Amino acid sequence: MNNLLTLTKRLPGAALSLSLSLAFLLSSCSGRRSDGTTTIAGIIYLALAVFAVISLIKQDWSIGKKIIWGLVIWFFPFLGSIIYFLFSGRK
Repeated sequence: MNNLLTLTKRLPGAALSLSLSLAFLLSSCSGRRSDGTTTIAGIIYLALAVFAVISLIKQDWSIGKKIIWGLVIWFFPFLGSIIYFLFSGRK
C-alpha cells in the first residue's frame, strides 16, 4: 500500500494523464466514429474515467477495494464512473 502511495506521489500529473489517455484508447468504449474522430460521448467518458481513476488512486483504501472499484469503472464505461462517484463512500 505504501509503495503505491509513494509511486502516485512521484508521478507528475502529465504522465498520469498520458497513461490514462492510452488506457482510454484501449478500453471497450472508445467513443470514436468510423473516420477515427472522437465523439462528444467519448470525450465525456474520458473526463469521467480520468477523474474517477485519479480519485480512486488517492483513496486510502486497501488494494482489494481499489481493484474492485477500478474494475467497475473499466467494465461499465459510463455507468461505472457514475456509480463510483455516487456510491463509493470516498472522502
